[in-house]
Amino acid sequence: MPLSLAFSPCPNDTFIFEALINRRIDTEDLIFIPYLEDVEALNDHAFEGRYDVTKISFHAWLKVADRYQILNSGGALGRGNGPLLVARNGFNPEKINGAIIAIPGEHTTANLLLSLAYPEAVHKKAMLFSDIIHAVRSGEVDAGVLIHETRFTYRERQLDLIADLGTYWETLTGHAIPLGGIAVKRSLPVNRRQQIDRLIRLSLSYAMEHPEAGWLYITRHAQEIQPDVIRAHISTFVNDYSLDLGREGRAAIQELIRRALRAGLIRKAPANPVLELISE
Repeated sequence: MPLSLAFSPCPNDTFIFEALINRRIDTEDLIFIPYLEDVEALNDHAFEGRYDVTKISFHAWLKVADRYQILNSGGALGRGNGPLLVARNGFNPEKINGAIIAIPGEHTTANLLLSLAYPEAVHKKAMLFSDIIHAVRSGEVDAGVLIHETRFTYRERQLDLIADLGTYWETLTGHAIPLGGIAVKRSLPVNRRQQIDRLIRLSLSYAMEHPEAGWLYITRHAQEIQPDVIRAHISTFVNDYSLDLGREGRAAIQELIRRALRAGLIRKAPANPVLELISE
């Protein structure tokens, strides 16, 4: 059975899915057809219901939770790995509310965290995440929110940290940061959804046991090509939550739902937000 599987070209995603896509593991009766796109493009396509299985920002998922359910495996949650708000050297942080800020997409969790931390900072410009550093350096915007590989290279581009938005979330809530998850169409049978979840976990387990096996695939798609940056990206965003959300990961998602309700971003909490698994 063919299934469309969409994820970003960022090293954490390609690391997780390489064994699945290239069939280094037994995918049983499933054939996964890959689509690699920028995170905000993935969010937009989720609104259309384009893919069977897709990486999605949790901010965007809140708006399509009636059609997509979050899987336990493959996501990006954690501590100390949130988006970074940066500006050129010498920028006055007290002026951030009036600044033009580049964001990696309206529906990204990065934008949601920015809105929570700086509700009066409303002058935003959405752009491809990899273009934000250049936009800040050139003066096209006053500040920018960095995600993915770019959060590791901003200092060498002569930019200053204004705020760690992940630290803001962790201090505010005490929970891990729910950045992005893997969502599956609720229209698929439950046993099929559970099979997909299990295969993603097997793919990641394979990658962890054979970290060099998918290196060419990972580097082919990465925005930053330095090996140390790629490895830092993987070690930062691939963790125990990626294998299994567990109780803590589920609690973080529930906290995001509560705050989205309080902020009026959604009208009701989604039913069964995370796929329930049958104990093996």
